[in-house]
Amino acid sequence: MEGWQERRTSFGQVAAAYAALRPGYPADAVAFLLGERPRRVLDLGAGTGLLTDVLLAAGHEVLAVDLSAPMLEQLAARLPQVPTAVGGAESLPLPDADVDAVVAGQAAHWFDVAPAAAELRRVLRPGGVVGLIWNTRDVRVPWVRALGELLAEESRDHEADQGVVDRFAAELPATVEVFDSGVVQQVTPEQVVAGIGTRSYVATMDDDRRTAFLGRVRELLAAHPDTAGRDRLELPHTTRAYRLTPR
Repeated sequence: MEGWQERRTSFGQVAAAYAALRPGYPADAVAFLLGERPRRVLDLGAGTGLLTDVLLAAGHEVLAVDLSAPMLEQLAARLPQVPTAVGGAESLPLPDADVDAVVAGQAAHWFDVAPAAAELRRVLRPGGVVGLIWNTRDVRVPWVRALGELLAEESRDHEADQGVVDRFAAELPATVEVFDSGVVQQVTPEQVVAGIGTRSYVATMDDDRRTAFLGRVRELLAAHPDTAGRDRLELPHTTRAYRLTPR
């Protein structure tokens, strides 16, 4: 549990790189989660605002909450119109029945499900929804699969997204609907390496171990036939969005 808590709160030290290097979210997935009419939305675990960007573009009113003040500082610098608050899913800094929807991008696996589900029900208005969304590197692409195999041992204790969703669906309780989409990043090989450096399991390594691990990522990109000698890469992600409607 101590290691999980350290990783859960590790993102502040890589906030600027996270904002620059993590992928955003496709608009069609957000439309699936929230529909077309404007809503008052809590972006929970908002981080640097990658999902907030898409919510605002769709016309929603957004409140952003995250455990990391440095992450929220990155969000506020880009999106000063969005109210922010430091807080966790297990004790939300919102009044009862305050929002039409709660969404979490790349974050729900860090929530303690039972107390978080109780808080989600408390802050949601009648008819509200919970939207959970994740981007995952598309391992159908050979070099991305090779990268995933290199990372797998270090990231092995992440719970599968579906398991997190199933636990929230049981705890709320809620019905679940699913939508698949995708997003492609245009990146340099060094940006791939730096993006891996924003992962919690890398951010919490000591300096020597982190340097050695990221060196192995560089070596893979320099040697793989699909990436060797290339200045720009397409890094594809699959996006899966889950809409939970509390019963």
